[in-house]
This record gives sequence, structure tokens and C-alpha cells, in this order.
Amino acid sequence: MAAPPWVPPCEYKAQQHTNKNPNMKPANGKLGVMIVGLGAVSTTFITGVLMARKGLAKPVGAMTQYDKIRVGRGADKQYLKYADIISLATLDDLVFGAWDVYPANAFESAVDAEVLRAKDILPVEDELKAIRPLPAAFDKRYASRLKGDNVKDCATRWDMVEALREDIHRFKADNGCERVVVLWAASTEIYVPVDEAVHYHLADLEAAMKANDTERIAPSMCYAYAALAEGAPFVMGAPNTTVDIPAMWELAEKTQMPIAGKDFKTGQTLVKSGFAPIIGSRCLGLNGWFSTNILGNRDGLVLDEPGNFHTKEVSKLSTLESILVADEQPDLYTDYYHKVRINYYPPRGDSKEGWDNIDIFGWMGYPMQIKINFLCRDSILAAPLCLDLVLLIDAAARDGRYGTQRFLSFFLKSPQHDYTQDEVPENHLFRQYTNLKNAIREMGGYEADETID
Repeated sequence: MAAPPWVPPCEYKAQQHTNKNPNMKPANGKLGVMIVGLGAVSTTFITGVLMARKGLAKPVGAMTQYDKIRVGRGADKQYLKYADIISLATLDDLVFGAWDVYPANAFESAVDAEVLRAKDILPVEDELKAIRPLPAAFDKRYASRLKGDNVKDCATRWDMVEALREDIHRFKADNGCERVVVLWAASTEIYVPVDEAVHYHLADLEAAMKANDTERIAPSMCYAYAALAEGAPFVMGAPNTTVDIPAMWELAEKTQMPIAGKDFKTGQTLVKSGFAPIIGSRCLGLNGWFSTNILGNRDGLVLDEPGNFHTKEVSKLSTLESILVADEQPDLYTDYYHKVRINYYPPRGDSKEGWDNIDIFGWMGYPMQIKINFLCRDSILAAPLCLDLVLLIDAAARDGRYGTQRFLSFFLKSPQHDYTQDEVPENHLFRQYTNLKNAIREMGGYEADETID
């Protein structure tokens, strides 16, 4: 794959907000960003922010930095950037920390990831070297392909929680942060089925942690619990069973903290959630959709293990079923075949390639095909999502929003929803975008609406 074009130096300027909502607390002071995993995605995200702060790169792909939303109607209509509508933390406000099973600092990890070129890393070498990962709360059974030894020695899952809480508390104090957001950008864990006996009530979840139930309590749950208990919003960027369980919803309500998940929507599923609505809007039929990927980064290595792939497969398969619904259009969407594959291919590195073969039918049932080949860069697409999710969930917390933040589904592959009440997740990209815009309008003190513009 050819190298991307050189981006000339630019000057990054923080936007001044004009929030009309008196109930939203301003984004004063430093915002700590504690990331689980210091691999390709995290170091690309951090390096990009540091370079943008120096005016040496642009945060392309970040909705919070570029997108404009209409507020008002008629003569009062304006198109404003997010930071002109709500109080947002700026890039200069962010302070980074991390946990990882490998001890390499952020500079070493960025070089090892081979996502960015030297000229895009070296100007911020000193800042990256200062970011050294804390020992991870890790259970090798949940990601058996990872060989790192920078891990905590904890007797129980509850001990993991306590150690992580101390990490967050100390990081916030040592760096003078007003607020902290915890972001999961680590590997996919093996699949953990939701178990009502453990995952439905907070007391049961806590008891299982203290009893060291390692089968039903994933390490990611310990990170989420610790974050919420320390007053930090939590974002799940992998398809793990973590904050998408009723016990975590109860904890989020108890602590009045927002949560979001799950699984960054970067490549193939982004295309799928945007293209499936075209098929549905045009009332074309679907016989089958076959998706396959090749990638060679750490994520690909972990997903080469069947138990970890199953977690990702469940996430990726969930997209179509809520967009092209058989009950709504039985002639068009009954019994279509949906298959997803991910293949670890080391030579490709972080340059992920996704193929989609879509078998559709039209007038009088005549078949047609659509082929999509998306040659993308996994971390380049994920980095701006990290920035947007961090800034927006922080904004939600300051607006007093807590629990599952459905408006952030725009950025996520498998949106959290209340399956105990048979809620259907919203996977339709353009409806997700409407929900995103309306949440920002409401947080800014403007009226929500669904006018297309």
C-alpha cells in the first residue's frame, strides 16, 4: 500500500464554545485519558494528538474537530462545530496514561507498531517516552496470544479492581487532572456469555469478583468497575462482555457515570452500516452478504485464536439484522446468509483489507452482485474515534448524563442496548448520526430535530 500524502504543517486552534445550557459544567482543567492497551491504536491516537498540538498534523477523521451541525431554524439557523455548541475539552487539555502487558513506553510501542512514519513520531519522541504503561490487570486465558509480563500480581478479581482504582486515583492526583476517562483500546478477550446469576445484579457481580470467579468475570470488567467507582466514564472499544451487562448499568446509575460500547466501528462494519441502508431504502432484496478481512497487527494475532474470534464474530454479525429486518420486509430479507471471517496475515501489518460480496436481487427476483474492497489502515481509522469518544463521553458526564450513552453508537460496531427489555440496537449509520447530532444539540441547549441537512 502506498504511503499517504504528506500533510503540511498546520496550526491547531481550540474552539471557543457558546453553550446555552446552564446545567452543563464547563470543561475546565486537565482531562486525564487512561487507556487500556498501549498498542497500535493507542499510540497512533496519542501521537496524532501530540503532533496536532504542535501544529505538525491535522486530526483528520475526528468529528469533534471538523463536523458541523445545524442549530436553530429559519433566520436563526447556524452550522457550528461541536465546540461552538457545547463545552469540549481541547487537545491541549489531554493528559495520557496507559496500562499494558508489555513494558515498552509509548515511543517504543509506536515505533514497533509500524503504523506511523519516523517523521510523524520523532517530533514528539520525548512526550511519548514519558508515557510508560502501568502493569496491566491481565489473565492470559482471556488473550492467550499475548506474552507480556508487565502484569499485576492479584489474588482475586476484586484485588484487580482495588489495584486499578489506586492507579486511577494516583494518576489523577499526580497529573493534576480535574477529570479522567478510561478507554479500552486493548485486545479482544475470549467470549463471555451473559450469565444472569452473576451479570444481572451489582451485588452478584461484586460477590463473584471477591470469590475470584475467573470464568465469568473478565479482566475488562475489573477496569470498568474501577473506572466507574473512581468517577471516571468508561468506553469499551473492543467487543468484550464488559459494560453491556445489567450489573454494570446498575453501577453506572449508582455512580452517576456514563458508559459506552462496544467495539470501535472503523472499517468493514462502518461500510456495512452505511451501505445496508442503501439496499433497504431502495427496497432491494438480499440473498447473502459475505465479509472477510486480513490484517497483521496485534489485534489480528489475538483474533487468530478461535475463542477470541468468536467474540468479534458476534459483534460483526449483529449489524445487518437490525437494518435489513425480515419482519418488516419478509419478501426482501427473509433467510439471507450473513458470514464474517477474519484472517491473520502478518505481512499486511496494520493495513487491514476488507472484502464484501453482496448478493442482492431486484425486479421480479433477478439477482445482482455488489463487490466492495476497502483497503484501509486500522489504527488511522480508530484514532479519531478514540478522540471523539473521549471528548464526548466527558461532555456527557459534565452534562449529568449517566448509564449507556446511545448517541455514541455512531462510533461503535455493536451498540449497547437493554436486551432485558427486548430493545433493538440502532445500527443504521444515518439514524445513528441523527442521534449524535441531537444529543449535542440538547447538551448545548438547542432543540433536537430530525430535519435532514
